[in-house]
Amino acid sequence: MMPPDWMIRPASLESLSEILAVEEACFSAPWTRKMLEGELSGNPFAHFLVARRRREEEASKQAILGYLCYWIVFEEVRLMNLAVIESMRHRGIARSLVSTALQTGVSQSAHRAVLEVRASNRAAQALYQGFGFSQTAVRPKYYTNPVEDAVLMELDPIVVGGAGSTGGHTLLR
Repeated sequence: MMPPDWMIRPASLESLSEILAVEEACFSAPWTRKMLEGELSGNPFAHFLVARRRREEEASKQAILGYLCYWIVFEEVRLMNLAVIESMRHRGIARSLVSTALQTGVSQSAHRAVLEVRASNRAAQALYQGFGFSQTAVRPKYYTNPVEDAVLMELDPIVVGGAGSTGGHTLLR
């Protein structure tokens, strides 16, 4: 099997502008530069992963194809924000980002993962269900622009592998 055209890496402050570009392209109510910077540098629980183009010659295009912000707080992984640029969706990038976050959480003694997702975002819900997440509640009118309910999902215990595995992709830390 050929390796993918991208790789998973931890994000750094140097990635902030590209992460912001992905954020603004993917969300109707995006996080601001200040919010992203606060998560990247000021939150001791926060972790950021980016999916970067593997080939140097393609890096002149948008090098960061997607990202995941997640928190590890004691026994829990909280998936905060996941985004992949539209032209690169359905290639396993989001799955690899989530899988890496869950693996990191387990390695740090987390046994449960939680998240909120827009009720209309069926593709994301299907991705999370592929890892074994299940719906636990609905938070009415949680999102703005447009106003929409949030579906709360949980994975307990965290099991890495199976349907949610990375399909043999090398995950670099």
